[in-house]
Amino acid sequence: MEKIEHIGIAVKSLQNANQVYKALLGSEPYKSERVESEGVETSFFKCGESKIELLEALNPESPIAKFIEKRGEGIHHIAFAVNDIYAEIERLKNEGFKILNETPKKGADNKLVAFLHPKSANGVLVELCQEIENN
Repeated sequence: MEKIEHIGIAVKSLQNANQVYKALLGSEPYKSERVESEGVETSFFKCGESKIELLEALNPESPIAKFIEKRGEGIHHIAFAVNDIYAEIERLKNEGFKILNETPKKGADNKLVAFLHPKSANGVLVELCQEIENN
C-alpha cells in the first residue's frame, strides 16, 4: 500500500454536495465521471495530495443507494493506492481478508479497483486502486 488514494463519501445529491465541498475546500471539483458498472455519478476534489470522491447513486439498485438507505450519507470507503493490484489481492487473501472482487475492474479516475469486505477490516469498506497505464 502506497498511500490513502481517496476517501469516498456517499451523497444523496451530487449537485448539493459539490457546493458543500466547494465551500469547505475552497475549490471546484477537478473531475466528474459516470461509472455505469457501479451505478454512480462521481466528482473528485483535491485537498493537498489527498482526494475526496463524492458518489451519487444513479438508480435505487446501486450500492450507494443501498448504503444511504441503510446508513445515511457519509463516508462510504477508504481507497489505498497500490503498485500491483493483483499481487496486493493475493497478499491480502493470504492474510485472511475477504475480497469482494478478486478480478479488478475499471473504476473512476482511470483506476483498476478491487474491494475488501467491510467485515474483514473492522467495518470499513476498503478499495484498492491502481492507475491504469495508457500506452
